[in-house]
Amino acid sequence: MKAEAFVHLPGLRDGIVPPEQSALRVTPEVMAMWDERARRMGRPADWRLPDAEVEASRRATLGGRDATQDLWVYAYGSLMWDPAVHFEEVRRASLPAHRRRFTFRTHIGRGSPDCPGLMLSIEPRPGACEGLTFRVAADRVDVESAILWRREMLRGAYAPSLLPVHTPQGEVMALVFVSNPEHADHVGELPLPETARTIARAEGVMGRNREYVEQLVKQLAGLGIVDVYIEQLAAELQLHDAV
Repeated sequence: MKAEAFVHLPGLRDGIVPPEQSALRVTPEVMAMWDERARRMGRPADWRLPDAEVEASRRATLGGRDATQDLWVYAYGSLMWDPAVHFEEVRRASLPAHRRRFTFRTHIGRGSPDCPGLMLSIEPRPGACEGLTFRVAADRVDVESAILWRREMLRGAYAPSLLPVHTPQGEVMALVFVSNPEHADHVGELPLPETARTIARAEGVMGRNREYVEQLVKQLAGLGIVDVYIEQLAAELQLHDAV
């Protein structure tokens, strides 16, 4: 990754997985491997959205934008440490009127059919969500956004939108994968003890659900971002360990 991409956040350079090393850079070849793994695990054929539906979502969201312009991508969860796309610049960013919440059941990734986990999303809430935003060069937007859509829209849990985010260098319009409350796996904001219990026991092909929370806590701390909800959830997980 280019050093100049981190001009605003030089300390972040060692805290980002390079795209070529990311297991979440979902090229067609990676998706084919995931499909084969799902088949071996006995998943139904419709375990994920069809390619055509994913692509239709991408074109509906990005089709109206100026193709000569770079694309900003907002990150509030795993994209903050593993964006899996090539970018030219990263900035701190604040998305108004939204907050991080674990509001989706997941039966894949960091959960299983027998023991579902919870997936992070971003929900409409008073205040603002502090995160990062990455700038993807215009000539790479088509390829890189397709990779993002395969990853984030695997099961259609999000409603991709272009929204204004505030950065120290000025406001930008950014792609945000916002919660889709109409999705069957959307459970809303559960009480923190229940959220912690669910996360504490869940595990899937990508690892333990709680490891995601631990990585999120680490990245937020490194960026100096205070998120009371995440801090309270981490404390609940520690209480769960003590029982």
